[in-house]
Amino acid sequence: MTDVRFVQRLAAPQPGWTTSADVIVVGSGIAGLTTALELRSKVDRVLVVTKGELSSGSTVWAQGGIAAALHPEDTAEEHLQDTLVAGAGLCSEEAVRALVTEGPDRVRELMERGARFDLQANGEITLTREGGHHRDRIAHAGGDATGAEISRALVAQLEAVYSDPGIEVIENAMVVDLLTAAPDADGNAGAVCGVTLHIKGEGTRDGVGAALAKAVIIATGGIGQVFRSSTNPPSATADGLAAGLRAGAAIADIEFVQFHPTVLWQGAAATGQQPLISEAVRGEGAYLLNAAGERFMVGRHDMAELAPRDVVSKGIVAMMDEEGSDNVFLDCRHLGSGFLRERFPTIHARLAERGIDMAHALIPVAPAQHYHSGGILTDLRGRSTKAGLYAIGEAACTGVQGANRLASNSLLEGLVFAKRAAADAAAVVADGLVSQHEPVDRAGPTTLVPATMRPRIQSITHAGAGPVRTAEGLSAAAAKLSRLRERFQTEDEAPTVPQLAEWETSNILATAAVLVGSAQARQESRGGHVREDFPERDDDHWRLRLASLLGPGGELKRVHAPLELG
Repeated sequence: MTDVRFVQRLAAPQPGWTTSADVIVVGSGIAGLTTALELRSKVDRVLVVTKGELSSGSTVWAQGGIAAALHPEDTAEEHLQDTLVAGAGLCSEEAVRALVTEGPDRVRELMERGARFDLQANGEITLTREGGHHRDRIAHAGGDATGAEISRALVAQLEAVYSDPGIEVIENAMVVDLLTAAPDADGNAGAVCGVTLHIKGEGTRDGVGAALAKAVIIATGGIGQVFRSSTNPPSATADGLAAGLRAGAAIADIEFVQFHPTVLWQGAAATGQQPLISEAVRGEGAYLLNAAGERFMVGRHDMAELAPRDVVSKGIVAMMDEEGSDNVFLDCRHLGSGFLRERFPTIHARLAERGIDMAHALIPVAPAQHYHSGGILTDLRGRSTKAGLYAIGEAACTGVQGANRLASNSLLEGLVFAKRAAADAAAVVADGLVSQHEPVDRAGPTTLVPATMRPRIQSITHAGAGPVRTAEGLSAAAAKLSRLRERFQTEDEAPTVPQLAEWETSNILATAAVLVGSAQARQESRGGHVREDFPERDDDHWRLRLASLLGPGGELKRVHAPLELG
């Protein structure tokens, strides 16, 4: 296989217009919106860029809830230990400690911003349990619509300050690339100093503009559309991660993909975003059954159906292999119709639309891509390895998730590290520690992958780097993805008109290639990374973080990063 170097920019015309801000926030989930609200009073001008409407971020799809030690009998130390266990030895303990100690206050601030969580009769927050937690510490809203309620509250806060000249929101805009300053003496791209972006429905279909800033904060969410089926929305095309890679930032833990155990099985031909059956359903007492009606997780783990997600997913895959079936079943019939309708109104309605009454019928489920534990490598302040660039939320690798995310820690991570990143970015701007650099074009070939190639890329990635991986499968996937990257690299003008779907597909291909390569390199099974040919966890050789970054000529470097970045 030839050594195909990665491109450092996407094919796009020169920007036709320019704007500027002190800080640009890319994304409108819990992390992006919280960051924007925090920055508003700390810097003169904030620009928020979101790919859809303000309320269309991944947060709105979160069903289960947000984890925090809010109960008087719960402690941050217990939350920390549960998170470390789920992370399978690869968490940054410093990062997790920040998460669990600051988390309760961040949740209370979220409530002050208008988020309405479900309450008990005495006015206290109702708390439930999910997989991997040894305490009831999951706060939820609207039964199973926590993300939608959080998004509603934060969007309302941001809309209330639309008239503020210090904040601007550009909706329906995709960030195409990060702008960087003049390269250093070794030829590496300089500091990040803005973004190029395309606004859908305005101007030409390939039109882009430039937004300059002293700092850029990436909060673009996950990579779900890299896979054939996912619970992620269609917009989750790894844009932030891929843009960070092209700009020279380190990407870490990219091989750790969490496959949610209980996603509604809709047949082998189903693609795109799939309906999630929240872990909270199992938290309330639902069982997993095989085709014979037996609870197969009992005896596999002392927490049975409430084991960490990687354990449950592996158990389901093993049972499907044993039975030669495509799915198992979730049984919540014993919980009662009234309770299910009240506790899980969204799930109840979505299943009913598909002819399934969860109070009287078994729900066919199978694992599907759900969450990405890796991302742009950051320290505890959200700073990436590239000056001027921050990352938060699912787009970041803070070290909180390790090799596998503990249920409902993602929304909390977004809150905690949004505040930390906003404070740091505001401080360096206010103290004059950063100045506005002039962007310089990055040299070398470009790429533009036709949108028609997306299903092919997704199928290759799913086959090679799905829930269970092998050296043979990963090698085959790596070779196929390398050939595609070589095919669509060009030194000349792109053969097709650049537009949103092609830019997205280009991001999907680059992310898939780095992910598969990292999964090849990690010769063990740990957390979300399961190797059939290396079934054991190997702390002697692999208790380390794999990071990938591009050299000055687009060559991919894979290095070991410390667990603790400070």
